[in-house]
Amino acid sequence: MAKLIPKPRMGIGEQSYVPEIAKGLAVTIKRFAKNTFLPRDKGDIVTLNYPEEKLTYPERFRGVHRLTHRSDGSPRCVACLCCSTACPAQCIHIEAAEYEPDDPRYGYERYPKVFVIDELRCIFCGYCVEACPCDAIRMDTGVHMPPSTRREHFIYDKEDLMAIPGADGTFETANPRHEPGDSSHPGIDRERGH
Repeated sequence: MAKLIPKPRMGIGEQSYVPEIAKGLAVTIKRFAKNTFLPRDKGDIVTLNYPEEKLTYPERFRGVHRLTHRSDGSPRCVACLCCSTACPAQCIHIEAAEYEPDDPRYGYERYPKVFVIDELRCIFCGYCVEACPCDAIRMDTGVHMPPSTRREHFIYDKEDLMAIPGADGTFETANPRHEPGDSSHPGIDRERGH
């Protein structure tokens, strides 16, 4: 059986909202005076004079995406589609292509002929970074998207993503990669399997 809850009774002051409006105005005036007349470090609100002063983002801040490079400047991405599959917003589009027959990576791995991220659809969850087995896509740029009123400014293609450096100014990652032809490479390819 349902329990009957009595409706609270309000006095004439509560029904007129005058005391509550006065309390709200008092809080607003107090904060305005505190932030206007007290020194900057004593106020409640910390503001920056942007763009002369910029906020330092934390180390794990998820900024604009970037594609990392190999030592020869080519994309580290192997077009495995893990990032686009893991993306819940479906904002990543990849078209894979094969390397030329004279390239040592021919028959071993592919590269992204087309790699596009729609930053307006991205929810910055970081699943693409977590899913990438090659450490090819990262969100460690330390910058947020620049403002714009045009949609095409938020569609980043492969060249745009490769032109963005990390927060440390480099285009590569600290994680080593064992390329075909290196002595550290396990020598596994499509002809010589596991």
